[in-house]
Amino acid sequence: MTTTVTADAATAASPAAKMPPQIPYIIGNEGCERFSFYGMRNILTVFMMTSLLLAIPEDLRKAEAKEVFHTFVIGVYFFPLLGGWLADRFFGKYPTIFWFSIVYCAGHACLALFDDNIRGFYFGLFLISLGSGGIKPLVSSFVGDQFDKSNRTLAQKVYDAFYWIINFGSFFASLLMPLILKNYGASVAFALPGLLMLAATVILWSGRKKYVHQPARGANPHSFLKVVWTALKAGGAGAAVASLGLVGAAYSLSRIDGLGLVPAVCLALVLVMGFGGVGAAMQLERARGVHPDEAVDGVRSVLRVLVLFALVTPFWSLFDQKASTWVLQADQMAKPAWFQSSMMQALNPALVMILIPFNNLVLYPALRRAGLQVTALRRMGAGIALAGAAWIVAGVLQLWLDEGTTVSIVWQMLPYALLTLGEVLVSATGLEFAYSQAPLSMKGTIMSFWSLSVTIGNLWVLLSNVSIKSPAALQAIKSTGYSETACLMFFFAGFALVAATLFALVARRYPMLNNYRN
Repeated sequence: MTTTVTADAATAASPAAKMPPQIPYIIGNEGCERFSFYGMRNILTVFMMTSLLLAIPEDLRKAEAKEVFHTFVIGVYFFPLLGGWLADRFFGKYPTIFWFSIVYCAGHACLALFDDNIRGFYFGLFLISLGSGGIKPLVSSFVGDQFDKSNRTLAQKVYDAFYWIINFGSFFASLLMPLILKNYGASVAFALPGLLMLAATVILWSGRKKYVHQPARGANPHSFLKVVWTALKAGGAGAAVASLGLVGAAYSLSRIDGLGLVPAVCLALVLVMGFGGVGAAMQLERARGVHPDEAVDGVRSVLRVLVLFALVTPFWSLFDQKASTWVLQADQMAKPAWFQSSMMQALNPALVMILIPFNNLVLYPALRRAGLQVTALRRMGAGIALAGAAWIVAGVLQLWLDEGTTVSIVWQMLPYALLTLGEVLVSATGLEFAYSQAPLSMKGTIMSFWSLSVTIGNLWVLLSNVSIKSPAALQAIKSTGYSETACLMFFFAGFALVAATLFALVARRYPMLNNYRN
């Protein structure tokens, strides 16, 4: 969550500034929605392993459960592009949030009704990814719309409340929902998050006459995509590079049978965007004259940030597997009879609520006193490296398990602590960094690309699961004497550490900007 209050704004604010009375409706909506999302997400892998996918042979079930989970997460972080576009271009924020919330509720209903029907259940996951993703880029900016110059410094408190309630909801959802699934069954376990999402929608609707509604902007002739298209259609070497992305996308789509539909389509989009972005950067100056300098410079700023975003995607590959790979590992560990494997995920939001004040009050001041400047890019690079370290620890734990050693689930606290510290350094810092680098007209675009980096991170997981099934990969793993799971864990650890090294090298040459609002 990001705020953009400057020191000048703070001093200019009225001492009698009042909190907008509609804010509690938005906070209540966010709290119920986050509990509903994490409540169903955190029991998804366990439910599929123990109920939904029982028809699949046990040796293939783990890979299938991981594939379904990460495909779902891909959708959640891909559909923000659709939600942001509809709100900005046609409907405005509140109507878009409301109608996507209805879709969201329908998805939860499908999970509760079709817990024994795989097609109906998967359709429910699609509706939730569409609804959750559709509202994801809008709620925080809708909060900002409720403030004006007289009280905008109070927005900081609201964003703090947002971040707190997200982790509060995640914490209790992670603790309670596995027990509800075990004791009351899947229908009840998936119905409860649905009821909370319904409550979130009703709360949002109840404040409809109190909100400040910003109209949709309509078509923007100087949008990010239009500037990029103008640069590419001028021809030249940049256009040739962009065409390589189209060739790669066509090849990816031709491999749907081997890769799977979602990985093939996502990989095709990544190739088009990646090569298209490089091609546009090569000849962006050709867009000047057709578009104002501010728009062209804004696109250049966004493209520079996207290079860093690309190097952050391995972090998300590791982070989101705490709800899939780490849950499956926890199933093999020694734990109390009442404790469910997926309950370990509650440690993540609990640590977030501890680490944020610890970092701001203890760690960062201590580093500054030691003469080390804690810049945004240094924090992000360190966060990616910490994720890699977390997966080295997880890999070592897996080696112990593979040897038949009894391993207490308490040991999983160490990789969770390292990964969560990495999350705090990457996630919140990345949002603030991205916001500061993009001009006002491109801030929505850069936030959408930030969500897309999570999608790409989960795409790497799916592609890795496909690649490891090849005969050559299986033979290489067999030669190490390690299990497939352990080898994948060390692979992802190395993936993150290489990305952290490249991130540090790119960050050294990155020209920092300051595009905060005056």
